[in-house]
Amino acid sequence: MNTMTLLTLISVIGAAALFIALALFLRAISRTLEDIGGPATRFESPVNYLSRIRYGVRAIETQTGGIAPNVIRLNTGLGAVAGGLVAIDANLAGVIEAVSRQEGA
Repeated sequence: MNTMTLLTLISVIGAAALFIALALFLRAISRTLEDIGGPATRFESPVNYLSRIRYGVRAIETQTGGIAPNVIRLNTGLGAVAGGLVAIDANLAGVIEAVSRQEGA
């Protein structure tokens, strides 16, 4: 057996071992996910745990969908309030200055 044939045979055996190991690990991952997810269902109401979580998250997403437009409107109003507070702060600073000058005079 020459060197080239030996290297080819070792490469084929190595590739086969790699694919076998990959298949075994994928099956182990699949079993673990099935344990986490619960029994699989196809056409019934959600029975497995992951489907229930997905269903609940979707319900939360639907229920909270109206928050974004209201938050934008609220931010606009709060921006106006912030502008008013800056004006009040400037006016109070002027009042304090005027009172200080009046007391000193």
